[in-house]
Amino acid sequence: MVVFYNCHRNQLVGYRILGNRYPVLDNVLDSTGAVLSSVTAKPRKSTRAAVAATAKVKNYVLDTNVLIHDPDAVFSFKDNNVLLPIEVLEEIDKFKRETSERGQNARSISRILDQLRKHGSLSDGVPLENGGRLRIIFGQQLGLDASIVGNHGSALPGSVDNRILALALAVRKADPKTPTLLVTKDINLRLKADVYGLPAEDYETDRVNLQDLYTGMFDLPGSAAKLSEFRSAGVLPLPSGPKRSPNEYCTVIGDTEPKRTMLGRVDSTGKQIVPLHDCQNIWGIKPRNKEQHFALDALLDERIKLVTLMGKAGTGKTLLALAAGLKRTVSDREFRRLVVARPTISMGKELGFLPGSLEEKLGPWMQPIHDALEMLGDMNMGRDGGRSADLLRSGTIVVEALSYIRGRSIANQFVIVDEAQNLTPLEAKTILTRVGHGAKIVLTGDPYQIDNPYVDAASNGFIYVVNRFRDQAIAAHVELSRGERSELAELAANIL
Repeated sequence: MVVFYNCHRNQLVGYRILGNRYPVLDNVLDSTGAVLSSVTAKPRKSTRAAVAATAKVKNYVLDTNVLIHDPDAVFSFKDNNVLLPIEVLEEIDKFKRETSERGQNARSISRILDQLRKHGSLSDGVPLENGGRLRIIFGQQLGLDASIVGNHGSALPGSVDNRILALALAVRKADPKTPTLLVTKDINLRLKADVYGLPAEDYETDRVNLQDLYTGMFDLPGSAAKLSEFRSAGVLPLPSGPKRSPNEYCTVIGDTEPKRTMLGRVDSTGKQIVPLHDCQNIWGIKPRNKEQHFALDALLDERIKLVTLMGKAGTGKTLLALAAGLKRTVSDREFRRLVVARPTISMGKELGFLPGSLEEKLGPWMQPIHDALEMLGDMNMGRDGGRSADLLRSGTIVVEALSYIRGRSIANQFVIVDEAQNLTPLEAKTILTRVGHGAKIVLTGDPYQIDNPYVDAASNGFIYVVNRFRDQAIAAHVELSRGERSELAELAANIL
């Protein structure tokens, strides 16, 4: 037994040391060491149990738009409880008849739920592969009556959103010890949940903060000797420091002469910098800034199969991609044809159905592509295989919509997808999985000009692809920042 003096109680206390536990209080002693009273000892609590207790399982109630946005969303909540209101299934049943992407996603989630149903009753809950649990919830199960009354005593009208909110509130009431959160992409529903004191959040699994987005380039200071070595040897080893991605572009700046610079690119190993291709006259186009030089280098490199070009209006994304595609398809004959596609999403209100054949219907959607091709034809003065109109008639250039790309296999073609910021992550995946052997695909987009109401600047398919392919040796990304269309276009892009 070990004896300590307790200064707060002015008494001596005896402790027994038991194994790997804390000292166990045994007896209270007087000043002479005589036993005054005995105390029942408590064993030491496990630290792991305390940590496990703090890591609480949460209840996530999902709205319909989350599943329509990502059919695999039920697998994205780790070891927590995923709760689907019965109203969500009713809405999915309505959407599954549509031929759009919304209908396709609705059918996908129905198939996923049907597969999970084989593992048990969905109303009781079935285990998920990530350790969580999925359960279908409904009003009678949670004790809600037909009036559906909220926590604050005000009756919630019978809209679908309000019924989902009422079920989420009922879940919190039935299980107050477990945190309950409503996950929805509907801003108004999140506001309603906040009124009732229910935590609500957006589905952010596939969201990328634009401030943290990979730019595809960096600056590297170097001595005059390093610059000379790079110019003579054609290779510059990367110094120790931050890890660089394959095909990340670099501007080597002289440490004593800042105006003396050289452009390079990190090779596929990520360990050294190599020089760029000669990009001085590509179908009449000359790079006007270093970012355009980077973009043309990626477009002309046969080892890079995926190129993503991001930039505001007027930076030359589409024009550079078309120029490189025409050179490699018409002049170099590396590809069978040049395919240019755009999502058929309009800015503002729709004009309704367009008459005529498929080509006539696509005319208004593809007019920006024809404008760029006409401009390139004028700049090239009809050299290198003819003007763009002749190339379109011969089938060397094909302009089409993305609506019918599912099921295709595009091989030995140079593919440009313009306005890719209007794609959803699933649409982007569908397009990239159509690319066959010997093909190259280019995505151009501006995440600040989105016309698709179902995506935003942080959740569109273009940003999703940039983020996921950052470390792949067959992909390159360049962010164009300086507008070259005209002085007025550059000023408008900056101040409006």
